[in-house]
Amino acid sequence: MHPPFSPSARLTALGTQLIEIHDWLREELVRLRASLDSPGGLTRELRAHCVGFCAALHRHHTGEDAGAFQVLAEQVPELRPVLATLSEDHRVVASILTRVEELVSGPVAGPAVRAELDGLAALLESHFTYEERTLVAALDAVSAGTAEELLGLNVPDGNSAVEERN
Repeated sequence: MHPPFSPSARLTALGTQLIEIHDWLREELVRLRASLDSPGGLTRELRAHCVGFCAALHRHHTGEDAGAFQVLAEQVPELRPVLATLSEDHRVVASILTRVEELVSGPVAGPAVRAELDGLAALLESHFTYEERTLVAALDAVSAGTAEELLGLNVPDGNSAVEERN
């Protein structure tokens, strides 16, 4: 895990931490999609990675909705329409994650999972880019909370797999 930040360092880095979390989620999704092409199809390990990724992404989005978005709505009211749009995206992503989890828990062929993950990847890239463009500066000015409290996850260290975080 990362070394603890001083309160002032954390405050100036929250926007950067959001980007780092998004980058990590992007990388995990690339790994997950690439592993679908490996021989053996949906192995137990691949299913566990998929469920772990879905859980981490869900934690991030519910953390944002209950944490960062609430704080930003209070401290920067002009962002409320943006936050509402992003929260709606979170609900759409949650429905895709539910479908993915249902598919990997049953006797499914890889193409159905691939289709859901490809759609998820396209949606997330658009969502993450918009969120980063509209919220990073405001997040850097937030005066309360940790990355885990406000963003749902700590900044991933890049050395451990999704399953290890759950």
